[in-house]
Amino acid sequence: MLAVCMALVLLIVWTVWGNTALEINAHTIVSNRLPHSFSGFRIAQVSDLHNAQMGDGNEKLLAMLREAKPDLIVITGDLVDSRHTDLAVALAFARKTVEIAPCYYVTGNHEARISEYDDLKAGLEYAGVNVLENERIELERNGETIILIGVDDPSFQTDYWMGDSAAVMSGSLNGLTGSDAYTILLSHRPELFDTYATSGVDLVFSGHAHGGQFRLPFLGGVIAPNQGLFPEYDSGLYTQDDTNMLVSRGIGNSMIPIRFNNRPEIIVVELLTEENPQLP
Repeated sequence: MLAVCMALVLLIVWTVWGNTALEINAHTIVSNRLPHSFSGFRIAQVSDLHNAQMGDGNEKLLAMLREAKPDLIVITGDLVDSRHTDLAVALAFARKTVEIAPCYYVTGNHEARISEYDDLKAGLEYAGVNVLENERIELERNGETIILIGVDDPSFQTDYWMGDSAAVMSGSLNGLTGSDAYTILLSHRPELFDTYATSGVDLVFSGHAHGGQFRLPFLGGVIAPNQGLFPEYDSGLYTQDDTNMLVSRGIGNSMIPIRFNNRPEIIVVELLTEENPQLP
């Protein structure tokens, strides 16, 4: 009986620790399409914060972002949570983030649900965050450019559960892709990977799956929104044809208030040219 109680206590401690033990996971993306000026370019991704606070005023999260020394920070949706929306917390984080590096943001499904979205957008833009709503921009470095595209979550236009999100996403990307330049896409939904790959983008940053919420050894995530049980795209790097997609496990929780064996994460990507990958 004592052994069972001790095991239960350890499991509870492990679970509580795992919900707050924020980590950085680094990835290297090598491409012969990347301009030489962008070799070594570092992008930090924050996703699915859901109004969580890692440390007082999110200082733990901000300190890790500073430590990563990114050239760019991307926020890929669900910065707030529709069940307990706190714009003040979200905007306080945004104001600190732009002090670290230029910051670009796209919406998630929770932003589509809140009546305060216009206020959130205005506050982010006032803080200096670049809000991308189905648009593309050029990033320039030493006279060379890459393309950054940001799309709204499909639930702004269609039913979250029953709507044709793939068709909406295809329509959103129409006219934004097709450039010869190296192209990065910010989009909240990983389950639309086929659509992203078909559009010909080089790299996608996504979230939404929360790492499958509960992660099992050798099996991965157990359940994810819009993917169901044992989701195909729950965490890490996926490749289809010439398109890479990084799926963040995110930071906060929402409808299911805890995660198991699934630490919250920041993703940091370093882009490298194939000719000089600088790999160890």
